[in-house]
Amino acid sequence: MPEIIIRTVTEADAEELLKIYEYYVRTTAITFEYDVPTVTEFQRRIHHTLEKYPYIAAALDGKIVGYAYAGAFVGRAAYDWSAELTVYVDHNLRKGGIGGRLYRELEEILKRMGILNLYACIGYTEQEDEYLTNNSAEFHAHLGYRTVGKFTKCGYKFNRWYDMIWMEKIIGVHNSKTKEIKTFSEIIL
Repeated sequence: MPEIIIRTVTEADAEELLKIYEYYVRTTAITFEYDVPTVTEFQRRIHHTLEKYPYIAAALDGKIVGYAYAGAFVGRAAYDWSAELTVYVDHNLRKGGIGGRLYRELEEILKRMGILNLYACIGYTEQEDEYLTNNSAEFHAHLGYRTVGKFTKCGYKFNRWYDMIWMEKIIGVHNSKTKEIKTFSEIIL
């Protein structure tokens, strides 16, 4: 059985990552993005993320089969100890443990950086359909996340309205004296 290797993404991986993401943009309401980004735009997104946060991929036989990354939560200084996470897995390989492996690795990296709170913004629906199920919310709940907010009918895609929920996981202790957050590059050197 081939081993899954988790590694840091580079801008050179943009095309491979985009092939995974394209399925979700075109055929699901998991992402509320309408248009598939260009490879150049995806490279820019990777570069921007890696300036501070981790962006990792799962590779099987040298082929990327999933990826996950963290980013700023809201973007104000007081939120520095929080991060928003995202994961995408090749749609043919979902429910095979790849997403969980990526998230657990990401969580360990973020702990070393000093991040305390993790957040996920998730498309959600009261009535599942061909574009959106609640598997993402179930995936996050299985990993210890809990729903902390819901926005009703805030996303419109495929001529339908979808809800969005925020889920949260606390991974550290909140002290009155906090340590400065490290960047991803500072902890991998």
